[in-house]
Amino acid sequence: MEFPMNFIAAGSKYCTLQDYVPAPYLRRSFALNGQPKTAQLLICGLGFYELFINGKKITKGALAPYISAPDDLIYYDSYDVAPYLQEGENVIGVILGNGFQNALGGKVWKFDTARWRGAPQVALRLDAVLSDGSEFCIESDESFKTAPSPICFDDLRCGEHYDARNELAGWCAPGFDDSAWTDAILAPKPRGEAILCTAEPIVVTHEIKPVSVTKYKDGYLYDFGVNSAGLCRLKVTGTAGQKIVLDHTEEVKNGELQPAPLCPHKHEYYDDCWQRDIYTCKGNGEEIYVPSFTYHGFRYVLVSGVSEAQATPELLTYLVMNSDLKEMGGFACSDDVANKLQEITRRSDLANFYYIPTDCPHREKNGWTGDAALSAEHMLLNLSVEKSLSEWLRGIRKAQSESGMLPGIVPTSGWGFTWGNGPAWDCVLTYLPYYIYIYRGDKQVLQDNAASILRYLHFLSTKIESDGLVRFGLGDWCPPKRPFSDYKSPIEVTDSIVSLDICKKAAFIFSVLGQKEQETFANALWARLRGAIREKLVDFATMSVLGNCQTSQAMGIYYDVFDEGEKPEAFARLLAYIADTDGLIDTGILGARVIFHVLTAFGQSELAYNMLTTDRGPSYGNTIALGATSLWETLSPEVAYIYSLNHHFFGDISSWLIQSVGGIRLNPNRNNVNEVHIRPSFIEKLSHAKAYHIAPAGKICVQWQRDDAGIALTVEVPEGCIGRIMLENGFVFDNGVSVKPLDSKAYRIVKVR
Repeated sequence: MEFPMNFIAAGSKYCTLQDYVPAPYLRRSFALNGQPKTAQLLICGLGFYELFINGKKITKGALAPYISAPDDLIYYDSYDVAPYLQEGENVIGVILGNGFQNALGGKVWKFDTARWRGAPQVALRLDAVLSDGSEFCIESDESFKTAPSPICFDDLRCGEHYDARNELAGWCAPGFDDSAWTDAILAPKPRGEAILCTAEPIVVTHEIKPVSVTKYKDGYLYDFGVNSAGLCRLKVTGTAGQKIVLDHTEEVKNGELQPAPLCPHKHEYYDDCWQRDIYTCKGNGEEIYVPSFTYHGFRYVLVSGVSEAQATPELLTYLVMNSDLKEMGGFACSDDVANKLQEITRRSDLANFYYIPTDCPHREKNGWTGDAALSAEHMLLNLSVEKSLSEWLRGIRKAQSESGMLPGIVPTSGWGFTWGNGPAWDCVLTYLPYYIYIYRGDKQVLQDNAASILRYLHFLSTKIESDGLVRFGLGDWCPPKRPFSDYKSPIEVTDSIVSLDICKKAAFIFSVLGQKEQETFANALWARLRGAIREKLVDFATMSVLGNCQTSQAMGIYYDVFDEGEKPEAFARLLAYIADTDGLIDTGILGARVIFHVLTAFGQSELAYNMLTTDRGPSYGNTIALGATSLWETLSPEVAYIYSLNHHFFGDISSWLIQSVGGIRLNPNRNNVNEVHIRPSFIEKLSHAKAYHIAPAGKICVQWQRDDAGIALTVEVPEGCIGRIMLENGFVFDNGVSVKPLDSKAYRIVKVR
């Protein structure tokens, strides 16, 4: 595919927080001698664009074309525009937003000093074949006309300001007089690789009405009941020049609206614009406004500048948005707490999926690598994220340094190499392809990333210190009742063990691809690390891992630091650590990812379930009791201010519910994506549970119901699915056996007395 070469802009000046530059209109009028048979338009907007043909908006979704670093990748979209063209005059219209081309709200992560920073620009080409067989082509150049749009200011993080008095009716339709407009200028060609976007577009999935509207100081507070992500549609009949301000936030605490904090760093000039949209009315009847080049994470909106008569529930509608992902799995049961945990995990996954998995929609909007690595499995069990994750991996590979080092965020302009990374974050490069292959059977994603994985292993080998261990980057982030980076599990424990697992998964990937030399290298590095970990970090007298805590012990068991014969005693130590905390969670995000799976593997699903659902904190159930409608960044809110009430990195609980309580374990031997083992945990507290997952062969559904006679288990699997049904210790089928071949039917199960 030949991409357009010419990028054009309205000018060279770009918007700052102190000096606003409106988003530009661009238009090009042209005539066709006949109706086109075919017409394809390729367009790249840096950062974002909205596309119009003959007055009709045809943009694929919000924030098109993609979120990327222009020095690495520049994304194009392709449109079939033949249905929108006509004989005679036609018009292409474009509005350009700042996006990552000018991420003025990203100072903390050095986006304000990015090498590529500049005015928004666009490249496009229209290729048409007319009914008489003649060809027609238009490419972006100085013949495009430009003028300021009503969007006075726009930023992905800060928000958007729109002055409806500056609207130009019909600006992108035939017959408009653009003689007063200026000519576009040629812009510098971006450095990044041109590529066609294949990731799912960002769309509005549903709408929410406010659950309450209350007077708050000089404005009105709209509560939408749940913390999600998207935009508000403003519908108002106002007076010319009336300025309406929408401030979006996650929380009201002790009756006070909590502003969305940037992060522990303070940048005072953000205070007046973070997550703020401003609309100035033109004053000629009902006006409807939805921002174009931003989005917000919020539950509450403070509306200022409206009268009491205008502050009706109909004034604002919450447009919930995310990448257009399909449901691939789910869980439900008789316990409302567990159902809410599944619900808030799904909500946080979606609120944090805008082309890429982000860490919080209200604040950073960054693609944190460690967050995605922790969530890869549960996201794949729940949602069709494989295409978008594969696309994001392209950006991760581009961001990798020549040495093999990875940054903590992608996209990046260079931030995240000296802080914010480390093995537990860098593992994203290996984990994402691995889990996509396990759950979707996609071998191409392994091939695409194998060379970069090998380069990372070589880099990792240089980070092994004289004692054979690894210690750099972030560790067991967000432990309860402690500051975020005050880990109980020492950094050399979590770093070395995650490095061990990176090597193991890399060796598997190389094995699948038949890359024997690479597999041998990965296995040798694994053996070297494991030897050092066992020698330096394990006390075999007590079968405990350095740190003597839930995270160290659970990771040691889960990632096979212990031999199989050693694991029962090591597990007994884990149970002792859990008892020391009175059965409560005492891990950060790395320990939380594995501890519940370890408990189930040793027949302690009841304990795992109680740890998850108890209303005593720290626990997930405690956050529900405190009113959580999305996953929080920490499980112990009493310690310090929570910087985010919408994070997905604690979300593997959904994976545990589907796999352990529901019992769906796909591809257990890692060699057949349509093989499944059904092994549910019949939690005593539950009277019934149901889980499903859509494998490549089709939908797998498991449900069980407890009654006086025992348990009724119903299994539904598609044709082509193979596997077994295996019961946990203490349960047998009514004929006395505990294992049966996989089949779609109902089974009677009894508990062994």
